[in-house]
Amino acid sequence: MAAPPPDALADVLGYRFKDDRLLSEALTHASAVGGGSATYQRLEFLGDRVLGLVIADILFEAHADADEGELSRRLAALVRRETCADVARDIGLGAHIRLGDGEAQTGGRRKDAILGDVCEAIIGAIYLDGGLGPSREFIERAWADRMHEESPRLKDAKTSLQEWAHVRGHGQPVYRLLSRTGPDHAPKFTISVTVPDLDPAEATGSSKRVAEQAAAEAVLLREGVWNGGENDV
Repeated sequence: MAAPPPDALADVLGYRFKDDRLLSEALTHASAVGGGSATYQRLEFLGDRVLGLVIADILFEAHADADEGELSRRLAALVRRETCADVARDIGLGAHIRLGDGEAQTGGRRKDAILGDVCEAIIGAIYLDGGLGPSREFIERAWADRMHEESPRLKDAKTSLQEWAHVRGHGQPVYRLLSRTGPDHAPKFTISVTVPDLDPAEATGSSKRVAEQAAAEAVLLREGVWNGGENDV
């Protein structure tokens, strides 16, 4: 497939690349090229970090009275994959992604995973091409409406913990069954959750799922991400 025209996204992105190869790389899925060719994966890695830094700085300035837990909750919601995918849809990135025939036929241009990664790759490409200033300008425009929304409520404690741990760079939470006690009709499960660089937490529940949720909540409360009944992100 041919590289995208250099001007195709300039108006949408509000940025004109000096090195068009960076834009082409940011839009290239592995299915479109052979092994060893440049794809968006490395740029996505960089863009993810740039996005987190810029959003954190914007939130810090915009919410002077917010504590660390509130800022973390807002940050997690704004940098999550689904949000990046929504931004990609808003600016029409899907039509410009280079995909292999198989991926294209299975709806790759509409998949959250691909759209979210390409959005972050674009941020990484802008950063390499123009520096932090243009990257911030793009993020401020693309995320503007979302920055002023009320913090959305997370699905559950496990989801909250996973997203918060990712944003803070702690890695994936790991759950482990410590014990199962009680009769078959009324079992009790004790689960531990370990987040890299943090102390583990334990909780007991009537099922593994309940115990896992309780263990995740214990970490969120302990780290100040949740405040009692305020389970908003």
